[in-house]
Amino acid sequence: MSWPSGAVVLLTRGDFRGLPAVAREAATPAWGTVGAVIPDESAPMPGDLLLQAVAGMQRPMFVLDEEWRFRYVNPAGARVLDRTVEGLLGRDIWLEFPEAVGGPFEALYREVRATGGTGGTEAWFGPLGKWFRADAFLTGAGLVVTYDDVTEQRRIAEERAAAVDAREQAAAAAASAARDAERAGRHLMLLGDINLAMTSTIDTDEAVQRFAELVVPQLADWCIVTVLDPDGTRRDVGRAHRDPELAPAMHRYADLRIAGTAATAPVQALLRDPKPIVLPELTPEFVHAMVPLEEARTALEPLAPAAAAAFPLVARGEVIGGITLVNGRDRGAHTPVELRTAEIACRRAALALDNARLAAAQQQVAERLQLSLLSPPVQPDALELSVRYRPATQGIAIGGDWYDAFLQPDGDTVLVIGDVMGHDIDAAAAMGQVKTLVRGIGYDRRDAPAGLLRRVDHAMVGLDVPAMATALVARIELGVDDDGRPARRLRWATRRAPRSTPAARRRHGARPLGAGGAAGRHRLAGSAHRRDLPAARRQHAAAVHRRALRAAQHAAGRGA
Repeated sequence: MSWPSGAVVLLTRGDFRGLPAVAREAATPAWGTVGAVIPDESAPMPGDLLLQAVAGMQRPMFVLDEEWRFRYVNPAGARVLDRTVEGLLGRDIWLEFPEAVGGPFEALYREVRATGGTGGTEAWFGPLGKWFRADAFLTGAGLVVTYDDVTEQRRIAEERAAAVDAREQAAAAAASAARDAERAGRHLMLLGDINLAMTSTIDTDEAVQRFAELVVPQLADWCIVTVLDPDGTRRDVGRAHRDPELAPAMHRYADLRIAGTAATAPVQALLRDPKPIVLPELTPEFVHAMVPLEEARTALEPLAPAAAAAFPLVARGEVIGGITLVNGRDRGAHTPVELRTAEIACRRAALALDNARLAAAQQQVAERLQLSLLSPPVQPDALELSVRYRPATQGIAIGGDWYDAFLQPDGDTVLVIGDVMGHDIDAAAAMGQVKTLVRGIGYDRRDAPAGLLRRVDHAMVGLDVPAMATALVARIELGVDDDGRPARRLRWATRRAPRSTPAARRRHGARPLGAGGAAGRHRLAGSAHRRDLPAARRQHAAAVHRRALRAAQHAAGRGA
């Protein structure tokens, strides 16, 4: 019988310890000899030479008989098992290595013996502290097992896998850090935009709407901002939704929820106790309890809220409103980063909103104060007077500008336009004093405008009024012309503000009210006397008070 070239056959009769063959049955010419199976035309290899070759193999190998005893072990195999060849031959493998019982190696050996096939496994063997790769096949000489200590290979593979995993984790961490940095950058820009948008207006409703439009969609799918008016009225002012098609449904719900929100709803709760409220999941039961009004719940259904968070707007210890952030099902609950940014944004928005309220209130007070100091013009029978007061300052609309119109006892109309130096509360207060002096002295004495200004100047110096002012006084006199027909004459005089240097003041010969000086500093001029004024004085007066003169002349013309 012939065998494939390179096959090895172990003859099983007799008491021979040798190399098992790959074949289960073989005819042999002698007991205890081993021969290489080669083509019939080749000469057989001597048995002792083949045994020496097997014994010198570097790959561990052993053979188990039907009783699971070691029938053959090569030196390499004994070394790997930390034993000697003599210490293993004839020994039961399960008694020598009881830890293998029930493990993957026993399963392999029994399966190969039962099926007559081949198999292999790789597993950790604890008693020896090694990883083994075992391959087994069945022959007539017994169960042949070749195995290798693959501990080092496993270590290298595990280190390589660990390195790859570490690189992947590092790459994932870097990508996550980049996403976090990008998100943090967007949130930081959002906070800056909120500051800019809300501090650039004193209209509180506009500021709140800007805030709502900025936080959507970065922090939520939609939001509603509630404010408390000074009288305690609650209003849902700011509203924004990321989907324009759902904005009408949001507005319907916001209009209805004011009257139909339960006391346990987030907004109502945080207005009583200013603490953030986070609802990671909005169940139908909770929505029903939060919005008892059926009409409001019907309006809420298209919005499909899945999660919500509410934050109070607190400024200087006072609750001035709250914000409700809502997410749909696709977005889910708010992330911790979104909640933290929302809380910071609400603190900044509350402060900006409160500042806007204070600025609006201050401006309103200033305007009322200013208007209280500006009396309405008189309406003589023959004249129609109208005024328009528009402060030129930015911010607080209050200062030292004033106008006045009153009748003298003889029926003449006195018009006054003046400006106390300054654009603040002090200037307004001083303006009130100067205006009162001009009005009182002008009513008490029928002096010409220049004389009136002299008396006012004297009074301001004597009473130590802490102000300097520019003023123009005009008097519309009723009389007759040379032909005996009724006519009006406009007389006017002015006191100008000082120039920038004493030399300039000396050159132009002008002093403001409150600076004192000779009466000759004032000039009286009417329609018939303007040509008597020096040219430089006349041009200067016209340049400074052109608007005032035109207004006075226009008023006189309309009365004619």
